[in-house]
Amino acid sequence: MARIGFIGLGNMGLPMAQNLLKAGHTVEGVDVSSTAVDKLKASGGTGVETAKSAAARADVVITMLPSGKEVREVYLGSSGIIENANAGTLLIDCSTIDVETARAVAAAAEKKGLLMLDAPVSGGVGGATAATLTFMVGGSAQAFTRAESILQKMGKTIVHAGGAGNGQAAKICNNMILGVSMIAVSEAFVLAEKLGLDHQKLFDISSKSSGQCWSMTTYCPGFTAAMMLKDLKLSQDAAKNSGTKTELGANATRIYSQYVASGEASRDFSGVIRFIRG
Repeated sequence: MARIGFIGLGNMGLPMAQNLLKAGHTVEGVDVSSTAVDKLKASGGTGVETAKSAAARADVVITMLPSGKEVREVYLGSSGIIENANAGTLLIDCSTIDVETARAVAAAAEKKGLLMLDAPVSGGVGGATAATLTFMVGGSAQAFTRAESILQKMGKTIVHAGGAGNGQAAKICNNMILGVSMIAVSEAFVLAEKLGLDHQKLFDISSKSSGQCWSMTTYCPGFTAAMMLKDLKLSQDAAKNSGTKTELGANATRIYSQYVASGEASRDFSGVIRFIRG
C-alpha cells in the first residue's frame, strides 16, 4: 500500500481520495478548505498543511486543481511538489488543464527524476463517488504501469493516451465533441417544438436512428455550463496553438460563452436548450 499525498479535496478530489482510503492506501490531504480536510479525516485520512509537506512524505502525489495556473503554482517553484518530492516519486495530475502546462510540468518533473502523468477524468461527481471514472492518461509507459493499479481504485476505464500532455489532449477533444453534440441535440428539439413535433416522439425516433448520440440517450446531469465553457476554451486554445481549424468547436464556445454570461454558469450545461429556445 502506498502513502499518497492528495492535493485538492473538492467535489471530485474528496471522493477520489476516500476511495483510495477504502482500498487501504494511506492518504494525506491538502486543501484550502478546512471542512474538506475534516471530511477526509473522518474517512480515515490525515490532513497536511502544505503541498510541500505532503510531497516530501509521499510515494505518490495526486492533484485535482481548478486550472493550469494552480497546477503551475503547486508543482513548480521552491515550495512546490517537484522541488520537494523524493526521487522516484510518482506524480499524477488529474486536473483538466491546457496541454502546454501539462507538458511543461512533466518536463520539469523529469529533470528531477520524478515520474509524471497527466490524467484528467470523465464521469463527474457520481463517477468519482462510485469509483467508475474514466482516466485519460498521458506520460511514459513506466509511469503508467506504476500508476495503473492506483487509478483502478478510483476509476473503471484507464486509457494510456500516449506521451506527456496526451491525457489533456484527449479530454479537451472529447469534451469539444460533447459540447457540440449537446447544442445539436438542443437545437433539434427546439426546432421540433416549433414544427409541432412532440419531444417524446422525436426522442423515440432519433434515439434509435442516425441522430442517436451520448448527449441524447446517456447523459446524466451534473456538469455545469461554466465547466463546459472552461473545457471548450481549452480546446480552442489548443486549436489556435496547433493551427487547427475547429469551426464547430469555436461556435460551441461562443454559444456557451453567451449562455454563461446570461447568468446560467452554475446550471447544468444541458440547460443550453433554454438559451436556444430564447
